[in-house]
Amino acid sequence: MQILAALLLDALFGDPKWPTHPVILVGRLITFYEKIFYSPSDGKRRGVIFCAAVLFTVAAAVAAGMIVTGLIGKWAQTAFLIYLLYAAIAFKSLKDESLPVARALAAGDLERARRQVGRIVGRDTERLDAAGVTRAAVETIAESYIDGVVSVLFWMTVGSFFGHAAIFAWLFKAASTMDSMVGYDDERYRDFGWAAAKLDDLLNFIPARLGALIAVGAGALANMDYRRAWRVFLRDRLNHKSPNSAHGESVFAGLLGIRLGGGAFYGGEWEARPTLGDDLREPEPNDILRAHYIMDVSAALCAVLIFATERFV
Repeated sequence: MQILAALLLDALFGDPKWPTHPVILVGRLITFYEKIFYSPSDGKRRGVIFCAAVLFTVAAAVAAGMIVTGLIGKWAQTAFLIYLLYAAIAFKSLKDESLPVARALAAGDLERARRQVGRIVGRDTERLDAAGVTRAAVETIAESYIDGVVSVLFWMTVGSFFGHAAIFAWLFKAASTMDSMVGYDDERYRDFGWAAAKLDDLLNFIPARLGALIAVGAGALANMDYRRAWRVFLRDRLNHKSPNSAHGESVFAGLLGIRLGGGAFYGGEWEARPTLGDDLREPEPNDILRAHYIMDVSAALCAVLIFATERFV
């Protein structure tokens, strides 16, 4: 029940905005170990050692926290574990970060919408029109729904079978944070960040596919065109350079009846990408809110599945 309690806390309050947030601490740890292990030569081997060092330290820190709080009392350890699980989930924060984009678009303030979406996407936003801003926001919601919600809940649940949901959750979060910090295909990180990128792909492999199926089910419950979403998912789920990213995005595109993906400018350079979904209509600001609703229903389905797993498995 600790996982469900953490999900409820996140749905109510969102991400805790503290300077000691575990993600911030993990980011500092990654920076520290990068300074130690990075070298332009022998990058892949050093990158593997770097990943192992980060993961071992994170697991050890969580385990140490469990021991210390356990010495205080069972209630302290339970509170500590629920907090760690709660801090690992990025459900409400994803909605909170994308809602200002929808509001700016609805108010007709394209410049503000571009600035707002620029805070949550990696692409250049200064040339985007209103439809492009909406697409960027929906794509981020759909992709982050997988790695920020479903994947975290999946690894928590797996970890709960071993009595260590928090350790499994934060091993995943550490891998995800490493990928976001060093998992780039550029001159500096192509070799050094290879292990982090591959590990993130591996850990998201099952959750990406499971999350897509859950989103299709959410579409059916929300009276959306889940049949179209299923067709688009089967056709477009691999239309991305990442083996996982298009799974959630293709379902959201099918449920909304809009086209996502396609090329974009990154650092001033055009990067061509395949499209996802059918161009049935132009994206509109309310599509961001509809994407939130898909995620809401999907999270509720996740909660039901977690409850059933804990109750009957």
